[in-house]
Amino acid sequence: MNILVPIGTSPDAHETLQYAVDFSKAFGAQIYVMEVFTVSGPTGTLANVSEKVAESGKERLKGVIAKVDTKDLDIKIATYNGELVDGLKDIDKALGIDLIILAPRSNDIREELYLGNTSGKIIKRTNIPALIVPKGTVYATYKHILVAFKSGILKRHRILDPLIAIQKKHKAKVNLLLVKTPGYTDDDLQVNTALMDISTQLFITEHATTYHGVVEHTQAQKQDLLCVFRRKRGFFKNLWEKNTIPKAEFSSSVPVLVLSVKKD
Repeated sequence: MNILVPIGTSPDAHETLQYAVDFSKAFGAQIYVMEVFTVSGPTGTLANVSEKVAESGKERLKGVIAKVDTKDLDIKIATYNGELVDGLKDIDKALGIDLIILAPRSNDIREELYLGNTSGKIIKRTNIPALIVPKGTVYATYKHILVAFKSGILKRHRILDPLIAIQKKHKAKVNLLLVKTPGYTDDDLQVNTALMDISTQLFITEHATTYHGVVEHTQAQKQDLLCVFRRKRGFFKNLWEKNTIPKAEFSSSVPVLVLSVKKD
């Protein structure tokens, strides 16, 4: 398993990296930290400048790595000159990234945001599975996992692999929450058999949005991990149209595993 941790400019970046290291140690995964930068200028000087900026970025990443207990893991550094999403896709193509671990916000100081611009781009514009870890969260066993969705149809091959791996490793109890929202069809109520196989219970409720269903459910039952799907008619629906997500529209105090139904 290859895990990628994009390191932003937040002074708390080492906390997310520590979580990723502990997670990677438990799963025997290889961990990469990522620095994306954009350098443009006259053709003759571009290579030199890019090299210097890349070296500077590596030194900064080494500083972040120095703040964590690496658990004897060999943390590799990946740098990319260009746009963030292009960098993610290229690194994924070269290395084969199984999971991205990131904080909800990077250096955005607006406390009303759940997903900042950078983290929002990563989640919404790539189809790599992602684990969003709230600030200050310490890695621990997931005993109770809630998988929330408005349609039980999952057509993408191996979409559930990260969830199944986590469930098996932690021997977690998985509950399914199917939220019937306005406009649902009978097909939406047919739950994927692989999802049913790893679950303990299926709850069905009716709400204006899937998020409202999750809020109601988590008030009654504590969860250690929330799993949602990214698709056009999925958990966030219209939220995917913009990069940032306000806390008023979605928030979670526990890690959120985002699996993409949409194909690359």
